[in-house]
Amino acid sequence: MVLASVFTSCEHLEYSEASYYSDSDQIFDASSLAPNWLNNIYSYLPTDFNSIGGTMRSCASDDAENVWQSSAVQRLNNGAWGPSNPLDAQWSNNYKAIRAANFFMKEFDIAKFDDRKLLPGSTYEEEFERWQYHLAEARCLRAFFYFDLAKRYGGVPLVGDELLDREEANKLTKSTFDEVITYLVGECDLAAQNLPLSYEGVSNVPPTGKVTKGTALAIKARALLYAASPLHNPTGDNNKWIAAAAAAKEVMDLGIYSLADFSVVVNDRSAANTELIFERRTGNSNSFERANFPIGYEGGNTGLCPSQNLVDAFQTRNGYDVTLEASGNWVSDDPTFDAANPYDNRDPRFAATILYNGASFKGMDVESFIGGKNGSDLEGGTLTGYYLKKYIFEDIGFAPNSPVKNREHVWVLYRFAEIILNYAEAMNEAYGPNGLGGDFTMTASQAINMLRVTRGMPVITTSNVVEFREKLINERRVELAFEDHRYWDIRRWKIGEETKTVHGVKITKQSDGTLTYAPTVVDERLWEDKMYLYPFPYDETIINENLLQNTGW
Repeated sequence: MVLASVFTSCEHLEYSEASYYSDSDQIFDASSLAPNWLNNIYSYLPTDFNSIGGTMRSCASDDAENVWQSSAVQRLNNGAWGPSNPLDAQWSNNYKAIRAANFFMKEFDIAKFDDRKLLPGSTYEEEFERWQYHLAEARCLRAFFYFDLAKRYGGVPLVGDELLDREEANKLTKSTFDEVITYLVGECDLAAQNLPLSYEGVSNVPPTGKVTKGTALAIKARALLYAASPLHNPTGDNNKWIAAAAAAKEVMDLGIYSLADFSVVVNDRSAANTELIFERRTGNSNSFERANFPIGYEGGNTGLCPSQNLVDAFQTRNGYDVTLEASGNWVSDDPTFDAANPYDNRDPRFAATILYNGASFKGMDVESFIGGKNGSDLEGGTLTGYYLKKYIFEDIGFAPNSPVKNREHVWVLYRFAEIILNYAEAMNEAYGPNGLGGDFTMTASQAINMLRVTRGMPVITTSNVVEFREKLINERRVELAFEDHRYWDIRRWKIGEETKTVHGVKITKQSDGTLTYAPTVVDERLWEDKMYLYPFPYDETIINENLLQNTGW
């Protein structure tokens, strides 16, 4: 759907309650129904569960390869996409969400609420508090969707608070990336003023799953980090890094989030997940497991195959790098490293993220060696030597008598570990690994080491900005793997050219039971620098001649 039709159609507001009311005043006077219309805005929130061609966006980064070459995600890897055949565009979805937020804020305003003071039995103050929350929620969600557009396209048209008709929409001009960021940061600040830290104790409001003050500040922090990054900060303006660090600090200073056990940081919205800031729930299903269980397990389809590139990012528990050399030898400076068992004693996050040869899964050891029950030589077998573990519910079964057939899936949109990493990155660029300035009291090194120690890893010690940056990039890759960060980080850091080759391993079991490892090149991706930003859909540039296409497209 093109932009003009998004601004003139209300068909996306599909809540059946609306059919009982003739106009918006009647709808929003029925305050018990207004939250349903607010929930419609939430329905546009994304996940990366099978989001592109039945797989994760990570398969378009050097973290993974999808086993099925027919998957649409391969178009992002081979260049078979562009303005006329966009992929993962989200243009229509996000502008529909923005229009839904504008509609809600226009109709659900404070002036209309003031009339409720006169209603018999009205609990005015309690309702007024919820009313303010609802308006702030819509404002915060609108900022979320603007950032989702900006990270794809750079500068995009800003609609403001208006509900535009077709003619008005077709005349919109593109704001710059910085203008979009400035706008949404202001919106996040406004929303944060009227959002609670938590909905616990707020009557008639679910305690989780809704935007909070922390959500608004987390959106702001990520947006400012992107704005400070090389793609959008070519001159290296240090003030942008300072602003990004300050925004991350705002979230940290709320004092309500803390690092949780890594086993609960995804797919868990219980009180144990003290990191969770904002999530999208997808309800009970097994489609993600059906797409990604290893071949050889009942219902297994393999799907996403983590790369050797990603495996090499996981250090030993003692903090030493591990590399699979072209010769097939595993090497590490860790004196305790056993090359015959290269997956033992690795960063604890490794086994929670990747299924490797010998890992236990559903009560059996994974056999990804050639000839194994999950071997790479099988049709649909792993292309890289590895299978996915993160976000997978292991207890789901596809047999008729399976006690667990579906589970609620919770997609993390923001969590506290990312905020710490955002802060560490911005502080390093602004002040170096161990420097401070302004009101900052925690260095970049202290921040990243707070995370590493919690994860059972030794601290990083360096005073070199470049070396710290490299370690930060690796730490972010390991901590946030398959949470839809690496694909976008590659772009904001402008390292696309360095990520074209995807590696794997072929494992062979010898007659004496020992294993040999042969590194392989799984894919050579096409990269052009124009891909740092998405192209605007061709239809949009035809309808609106003011929407100038991004460079190179």
